[in-house]
Amino acid sequence: MRLFDRTSSGLELTEAGLDLLSHADAMSQAANDFKLAASGRSDRISGSVCITASMAFSSQFLPSILTKLRDQEPDLEIELIASDESGNLLLREADIAVRMFQPTQPDLIARKVGCVEMGAFASTEYLQRFGTPRDLSELKDHVVIGTLKRDYSRQVLSELGLETNSSFFKLRCDDPNVAWQMVLAGYGFGFTHIDYGLREPFVQRVGENLPTISLPVWLTSHAQLRESKSIRRVFNFLASEITSISNQ
Repeated sequence: MRLFDRTSSGLELTEAGLDLLSHADAMSQAANDFKLAASGRSDRISGSVCITASMAFSSQFLPSILTKLRDQEPDLEIELIASDESGNLLLREADIAVRMFQPTQPDLIARKVGCVEMGAFASTEYLQRFGTPRDLSELKDHVVIGTLKRDYSRQVLSELGLETNSSFFKLRCDDPNVAWQMVLAGYGFGFTHIDYGLREPFVQRVGENLPTISLPVWLTSHAQLRESKSIRRVFNFLASEITSISNQ
């Protein structure tokens, strides 16, 4: 039985090869389903749970939340994927995802668990040197740090009534943690979660009279993954903690 045919463009799977690959995928899926069902029958909260969240949310909120979870569930192993890429839960790239948008895939379980408020911040040194904008229209005369490669960045600008083009940002950086360090260094303005920004003594929130942008926080998981007691425990714990943060 030939699995490949040699063509002018290289090797291609034959019909038999495609059929065999389909059977292999089905067997892999069945093995995953069996593993989930077995873990669901265990009363012990243990094993590995993979969480994915944006880089900003992972660094600003999850450290304290996951430390609290560790104290309550010491047998759990957590894998944290900090990425602004939208990993595919349907392909088992993670067990639980923290999203700033509502998932649309029909096979996912999704729960809105709160909101995070975004505001503009700049260092005290920058404001002393260049002044404080009185309204949004004056931001164009200042150095603004950010990126348009993240969906919620475009949403923030759009809801503020600002043009969503790259020229708005005088310094563009895809890593929110590096961008925040540039704010601390006095390079210019940056947008971040208000609670996080207010904890930093060397920056000031700019224009509390400016519009505040509220970004929704959604937890998502695949329906079959919720059969696992460990994943369900982490999902519900994250939901409770994020809701608590949102209500502060």
